[in-house]
Amino acid sequence: MSHTAGRSSFPEMIMKKRDSVQLSPEEIHDFVEGVTSKTMQQSQIGAMLMAIWQKGMDFDETLELTKKMMNSGEVLHWSQDWLVVDKHSTGGVGDKISLILAPALAACGCKVPMISGRGLGHTGGTLDKLESIPGFKINLTVEEVKQTLQDVGCCIVGQTETLVPADRILYAIRDITSTVDSVPLITASIMSKKAAEGLSALVLDVKFGKAALCKDLESALQLAQSLVTVGNKLGIKTGAVLSRMDTPIGRCVGHTLEVYEALECLKGHGPDDLRNLVTTLGGCLLQMSGRSATLEDGENAISEVLKSRKALQKFQDMLVAQGVNAETSCSLCSENAEYFQYLQRAQYQTELRAVDDGTVLGVDGKAIADVLHKLGAGRSKTEDQIKYSVGAELLVDPGQPIQKGQPWIRIHHDCEKLSSQQQQNLEGALDIGSADVYQDSPRVAEFILPN
Repeated sequence: MSHTAGRSSFPEMIMKKRDSVQLSPEEIHDFVEGVTSKTMQQSQIGAMLMAIWQKGMDFDETLELTKKMMNSGEVLHWSQDWLVVDKHSTGGVGDKISLILAPALAACGCKVPMISGRGLGHTGGTLDKLESIPGFKINLTVEEVKQTLQDVGCCIVGQTETLVPADRILYAIRDITSTVDSVPLITASIMSKKAAEGLSALVLDVKFGKAALCKDLESALQLAQSLVTVGNKLGIKTGAVLSRMDTPIGRCVGHTLEVYEALECLKGHGPDDLRNLVTTLGGCLLQMSGRSATLEDGENAISEVLKSRKALQKFQDMLVAQGVNAETSCSLCSENAEYFQYLQRAQYQTELRAVDDGTVLGVDGKAIADVLHKLGAGRSKTEDQIKYSVGAELLVDPGQPIQKGQPWIRIHHDCEKLSSQQQQNLEGALDIGSADVYQDSPRVAEFILPN
């Protein structure tokens, strides 16, 4: 791209942002165009990202960046009579919500074209979890996505080559330049992809706590407000749920273990905190999109399709539509499924025992995720191979009494034994104290819903 008279050069744009000057819509257009056409050097992109990270962007700049990124590739369009909805989570430990929520929403008559990501850092990716199911295909063409939505009502896929190419390039560079945690950059990244999906309504699960990107409620509110405002401005009914991310969601962490727990939840079992978060997020979407009169009605509708197993049937149909053998998907979704006949099981299991009597005050999800990452459950670079079978099962819940010597966690691993450092780090994850100190904090702290 040649820079004609009247256009800022890339160095000038970088300098303006570095000096806290607002960028014009034309300059933001040139930046995104420079990224996707590869006329901007990687070092210049990195410098611009760092300038944005340091100086921030105001609302108009953030909205403009989101629009330009959204239009850097194909934007999906659906049938007029479809109610197209989605959910996005800012990432957590044991977060298998999408696997349950997408089919539950489909069972309520919505269309859910969920475009998900892989895990990087300590949080697991939805795509990695699904790929632990033999045969599951995450790369569908736009035509295949449309067909699956037509036939099943939901699909969970990876980002296609043609959708928001600017984000794929910027995301990779943000990761290696330590500019991931910038509110305008996070907002533009998430909302450009969601807007390109052609959604009617979107709910965001913005997490805060020790195991989340946002460490406290205040920073989570700032991010949620930015995402919700941009979403609504783009014509998508957008709301957010702010949820605590200290203790893992549910009792299982790790790819195959989370698939097992998601299937249990779809069969009407599974931990209460997992089911409650699914019904809350689903209820928000049904209310925002006008399918339910109130949040409570929406939550009841989601509960009902879990209880009646209509959501389970949708999950089974989605597996088949995305390449899983019909016999495998039928067996996994049967009542007394032999899960590990199909899912990989780690060679070794090690149980850790409590060193004191008392009450479980909490379990540090980040500490557990970090150990699992080192055992092979996560990746440090995009191309790393991961071990689907590595994971952890919590054997206790916060608030319950525990006795010295009682097993509290089971680690699934492929190496012969855990190192003493890993054992020590895991032992530090369990917080035991007296019952009168325990505070039962609900997972959902706040809602930001559109009027």
